[in-house]
Amino acid sequence: MSATAASLAVRPLVPRDRERVAAMTRAAGLFWDYEVPIALEVFDDATGANAAGVVDPDYESAGVVIDGALVGWAVWGPRPSEAGTFDLYWIVVDPGQQGRGFGGRLLDEMERRIAGRASQVIVETSGRADYEATRRFYQARGYQAIDRIADHYAPGDDQVVYRKRY
Repeated sequence: MSATAASLAVRPLVPRDRERVAAMTRAAGLFWDYEVPIALEVFDDATGANAAGVVDPDYESAGVVIDGALVGWAVWGPRPSEAGTFDLYWIVVDPGQQGRGFGGRLLDEMERRIAGRASQVIVETSGRADYEATRRFYQARGYQAIDRIADHYAPGDDQVVYRKRY
């Protein structure tokens, strides 16, 4: 086992991860400026880092940690009024760590934790060219594109909806 594999952990996110989550999300270079505060709001609610200091039970989270450093994060939760449907709200891996399987580990953790509760997971992502690797990632993990909404995020930035059934 390599040193990296020996020092790898997947754990729930905690409030002290906020700064690192913000830095990774900005560094990804894919999100619109207005999306980063939305990601942080979801993070805050998932971890209790919000003003109320309360964890929203409709969010679950995981982070990949190497040698004590957070290198990826994800937040998901059940879709209200749709029994068995979960949304993957955010998944981000540090750009310097991409391609090493950490995004897959985050999806594996989500799937492990929702097993027996989920009939499907929905993921919404961009149709822009710079998201091609993201779309291939989901497809390789068994997600199928089920919808495309033209100009959803901005002119020329379609929303692509993926689903994985269980």
